[in-house]
Amino acid sequence: MNLRTTRTRLGAAAVAVLAAGALAVGASPAAASASSGYINGAGTYTDDFGDEGLLSRSSYSNSTATCMWQQILWAEGANESNGTDFDFSDIDGMFGPNTEHATKRLQVTWGLADSFNDADGKVGTNTFGYADRKLRYVSGSTASGEYLRVRYDGAVRDLDFLRTTNGRYIIYTSGSQSGGGPVYASYSANYCD
Repeated sequence: MNLRTTRTRLGAAAVAVLAAGALAVGASPAAASASSGYINGAGTYTDDFGDEGLLSRSSYSNSTATCMWQQILWAEGANESNGTDFDFSDIDGMFGPNTEHATKRLQVTWGLADSFNDADGKVGTNTFGYADRKLRYVSGSTASGEYLRVRYDGAVRDLDFLRTTNGRYIIYTSGSQSGGGPVYASYSANYCD
């Protein structure tokens, strides 16, 4: 093999490796977590929640990220410990016993646990990821640097969320863009009221 053929093959191999690497990076889902400080998304909106941080009584229990989850419980009509539906007045950004109970009930309804006793009442990869399935496109663009409006299609009512140009999710304190103030879904702050 001569030097020119060797250079050509090495060059072709380098291009192939770079192309494969670019495809792998471009095809990977958005990686988010509580370390970013916010509920985040990128690219398609149908996988924005499944890689978020854990919400529970001991993890980010006082936050607007919890407020967002409580809005989802409200939209789903999840049952509280007293047997009534999770009310809008229950949305306070505090992941307490009532939120944990309603989360367990929803996990059973969604088929994520066989029984109430099997449910963990925590909002992790599986539970948040299931909520991804209920997001619907409303307007905007999934392109980086663009705003995207999505609707959460709950069993009882719908919610509107906005994903900003930097991927952060905004929730509305009334559950709807028409009546409540917008706040970021943050792991470190609670502005639910």
